[in-house]
Amino acid sequence: MYILKNAEQLLKYCGSVGIFIKDTVYFMLTRRHNLKIVLKEIVSIGIESFFLVSLISFFVGIIIAFQTASFLKQFSSEIYISSLVGLSLVRELGPVLGSLIVAARSGAAITAGIGAMKISEQVDALEAFAVNPIDYLVVPKFISLLFSMPLLVIYGGCLGIFGGYVVGAAKFSIPFNLYFQMTFESLQYKDIVSGLIKSVCFGSIIALISAFEGFRPQSSADVSKAVQMSVVRSFLLIIICDCILTALFYFILA
Repeated sequence: MYILKNAEQLLKYCGSVGIFIKDTVYFMLTRRHNLKIVLKEIVSIGIESFFLVSLISFFVGIIIAFQTASFLKQFSSEIYISSLVGLSLVRELGPVLGSLIVAARSGAAITAGIGAMKISEQVDALEAFAVNPIDYLVVPKFISLLFSMPLLVIYGGCLGIFGGYVVGAAKFSIPFNLYFQMTFESLQYKDIVSGLIKSVCFGSIIALISAFEGFRPQSSADVSKAVQMSVVRSFLLIIICDCILTALFYFILA
């Protein structure tokens, strides 16, 4: 009975999320949107996350360089640090880490903001004035994340590569020009495209799950739980989506 009950709850949740996604995409494609509101959301969600993404990406690049150097040193191939750092960040770690950072920071803020409006009856007030809450609250955040995530991933990847260069230059005296030449030679078009596609998919997950969870609280006590579930479910779906996309790219772009 316990398993059946959980399965039923999961199906209801998936159905509700599916309807929510359908409404969001419908309003995004059929309505005109205020550019100022979208730009404001891009600043709030994307640009204000630059510092965290910068800091973490830079140190991740350093960590990867140190970890790979200990292995490559056995074969006197330290020069290939640049290639490994670049591929790791562009293909995988850049999109995933950037998305997890945004989910923890901006996704939680989206859930808390919408949840506070829900329990203070501001969402009901929007409906009373014939304003659809999804169109007004969710779509601008969804659009902003679609634009912000690829930019954050590119920016974070560049900083991570530079972090790898710091290790390569300080530890192995690799020249600046040689390091970045080898980095760009190892990167192929498909690596960049796969990273950008992942960033768009992860941004969509963050926007939709965070907003959906924000509409669920029925009292002020439920808001904290909604924020927790938003972050946890966003993290879980990002990792699952990454696994699926990595497998698809392996067969399609190999």
